Amino acid sequence: MRHKLLEDQNGLRKFVLVLDAGEEAVAAIKAFASAQDLEGSSVTGIGAFETCSFGHFNPATKEFTRNDIDVQAEVLALVGNIAGPDGGADSDGDGDDDDGPHLHLHCVVGLRDATTRGGHLIQGIVRPTMELIIEESAVHMSRGLDRATGLVLLQPNQKD
Repeated sequence: MRHKLLEDQNGLRKFVLVLDAGEEAVAAIKAFASAQDLEGSSVTGIGAFETCSFGHFNPATKEFTRNDIDVQAEVLALVGNIAGPDGGADSDGDGDDDDGPHLHLHCVVGLRDATTRGGHLIQGIVRPTMELIIEESAVHMSRGLDRATGLVLLQPNQKD
């Protein structure tokens, strides 16, 4: 993983983050967010995965279905946000209940036959590279349980 600070305006930062082949994208972005203390940021990116897994939320059962893609795929669009710790809730169906920054990433990939697949990004092994822009917001965000949906949703808090 390589990164560079592109801008810093009044404490609001913009980074470029480049991931290398073999890195797991979600873990790498989460580690970067933790190291930079990012709790209110947007993420965009492109690149490619050798394998990836997407989640699809079923509102009726309030569970995520996992869809694995075991072939090389171009990342056509990766968008999402980074919020502060969510209090240990597993709001994304990935089995990860830790207290670090919370990522909510959606991704669309293109396959060799020009079909697309997408959903909530659970895991993606980068190959050959991934290029991301991460922009910090003036508002830090955290997550809290929304009883109506059963999801852990954003709860904006003004940055100190």
